[in-house]
Amino acid sequence: MQLRLDDGQPPLDTREFEELVISAGGEPVGFVTGHRRSPAAKFFVGEGKLDEIRAAKEASEADLVVFNHPLSPSQERNLEQALCCRVIARTGLILDIFAQRARTHEGKLQVELAQLQHMSTRLVRGWTHLERQKGGIGLRGPGETQLETDRRLLRARIRSIETRLDKVRAQRAQSRRARERAEIPLVSIVGYTNAGKSTLFNQVTAATVYAADQLFATLDPTLRRLDIDHLGQIVLADTVGFISHLPHALVDAFKATLEETLNADLLLHVIDVAAEDRDTLIGEVENVLDEIGASDLPQLRVFNKVDLLEQPPRLLRDEQGVPQAVYLSARDAAGLDLLEQALRERLQSSIFEGDIELAPAQGRLRAALFAIGAVTAEAFTESGGCVLSIRLPEKEWQRLQHQH
Repeated sequence: MQLRLDDGQPPLDTREFEELVISAGGEPVGFVTGHRRSPAAKFFVGEGKLDEIRAAKEASEADLVVFNHPLSPSQERNLEQALCCRVIARTGLILDIFAQRARTHEGKLQVELAQLQHMSTRLVRGWTHLERQKGGIGLRGPGETQLETDRRLLRARIRSIETRLDKVRAQRAQSRRARERAEIPLVSIVGYTNAGKSTLFNQVTAATVYAADQLFATLDPTLRRLDIDHLGQIVLADTVGFISHLPHALVDAFKATLEETLNADLLLHVIDVAAEDRDTLIGEVENVLDEIGASDLPQLRVFNKVDLLEQPPRLLRDEQGVPQAVYLSARDAAGLDLLEQALRERLQSSIFEGDIELAPAQGRLRAALFAIGAVTAEAFTESGGCVLSIRLPEKEWQRLQHQH
């Protein structure tokens, strides 16, 4: 069920809604749309539209009704009683997909946290039979007692998961500090779900991250080191795909994952160039980046799937000659050389490369440069000094000069 509301927001994509249901393992057998100025308080839809949904459900013998909108707990309960079947909202649907996709321990913790936070407002549904027991000997308030017990257990479990995720964040922060000390740039791949991020990640890093033509094929962040000619090592991060109207509970639960995006030196915004609503999807990704505080990070757009449009790979630059966009096909590995060139140029601005002459008394600086692997060639002078060809991050070079 999808309802068009006069709230000034763009209409939700019906095709994406059906793909979400299919990704969750469902088989769509009917689709009902409607139009209202605002949601109805009791059923979200009006009485007439409710009858239409009931008729469609009975005709198709469906055992689940999914709404492409957020529903309040009372609306879900009222709809289930009226339709005599399970009813879930868009948030519950996405949570179910996430639960299926989570593979790592961290990913499963994040999904469970989001599920528990979502469930905490819906506990009453399972105990309505006890809430009616108001009086009588031995029957005073057992419903409230059970609800309070469940809520207490939920709160304890949520605190436990948040504590474990805090440890994950601490580990990530430690790894991040190590990368920063080594001046290894972090490049994070972001983009709308099913844009081809994992396929690109696998092609570039020769990794085996699960990639499929389905929404949220990737849920757990994956990091790999990558050597770029004339640049050195970078860390490439494959992250969870974004989606329109991403529930806030999921954004909060996946903070540990999204930190890889927040701390990136460069964002690779992967875009499905063949998508009909490409500009809308780009806007949705920008909205999520703004929501998590990553909208100001440097960004390189990667227009993927040019093979579907039968276009050749190409590299676009701005007026200053700085690479801004790469058109490629991750599936066919076409244009990856252009992507590497763009990465090298965008990240190389912070690299110092050149020849320096050191006096014999500067042996400590020479040893420090060799210790971090910054020396590419060495020649000795007649005065006993040396000429080093070095290549290292600008910040590291300034630090060494200050210390020695």
